[in-house]
Amino acid sequence: MTETYCSLGAGVIGASWTSLFLAHGHPVRAYDPADGAEDRLRDYVKTAWPVMTELELTTNGDPDAITFCATAAEAVKGAAFIQESVPERLPIKHAIYAEIEDAMGADAILSSSASGLTLSQMQNGWRDPARMVLGHPFNPPHLVPLVEVMGNEHTAEGAVERTEAIYKALGKVTIRVRKEVAGHVANRLQAALWREAISLVSEGVTTVEDVDKAIWAGPGVRWAAMGPNMIWHLAAGPGGLASYINHFADSFEGWWDDLGDPRLDEATQKALYEGVLAEAGDRDMDDLAAERDALVMGILKATAAARK
Repeated sequence: MTETYCSLGAGVIGASWTSLFLAHGHPVRAYDPADGAEDRLRDYVKTAWPVMTELELTTNGDPDAITFCATAAEAVKGAAFIQESVPERLPIKHAIYAEIEDAMGADAILSSSASGLTLSQMQNGWRDPARMVLGHPFNPPHLVPLVEVMGNEHTAEGAVERTEAIYKALGKVTIRVRKEVAGHVANRLQAALWREAISLVSEGVTTVEDVDKAIWAGPGVRWAAMGPNMIWHLAAGPGGLASYINHFADSFEGWWDDLGDPRLDEATQKALYEGVLAEAGDRDMDDLAAERDALVMGILKATAAARK
């Protein structure tokens, strides 16, 4: 019998997780107190379903297998796995945890989608946080494979491994966060890149649009296949990464010393916002999201075929 999963929070992230769970045949119990949340959740699933079908993810799925619950405690009852994606404010998360702790099944695991909060901060909302882990996805979770998973000394033995197994059964690619840092792993990498992107615009080196173009038409193509360390390992031929570092160490250290340190002050925000609007042109947010999803889907299909 297919296990029931739970989505706490039905915003963009929670709705995307719900879509993925349903596609893999898991009935979903969902909760979100916002007005109209159920309708928005069901609409999101309907929109996501054709994309997931094209990726051959929905063979065993039912897009209508959602039970929308009146309370968080009701939503977690009978759920083997709970993905929590409520707003990233500790009082809200702690209140949800207090409500559901006694209602969760004895073997159920809760995984939080939190990107900015740390696991230890969130654990303070539990009497016993043993069955809580971090499971930070990348948006949208029903398409982007990565999930960052973390437990710590308060996490029950085997909980992280069980969570990784659940995600892998959903087609996700997991990495283990082994030390608590703000932003986890991938967000810190993104933040470092964005900082220099902002600096290049602020210093007049290039435009917002050309920064974006420099990534998607350049290193972003390679990064969809391999990470930076392996890319550099291949870049120097037979000598591998050791040869590459030996050859380019001085260049990289010079670039690092020259990297910018911008701040998101009013003028910088205005320049970025005007730049991205110019880049978007006459495409609205729905158009841009559809374009993103179509491109991501194409990349996923191509890389999956190449890795078979």
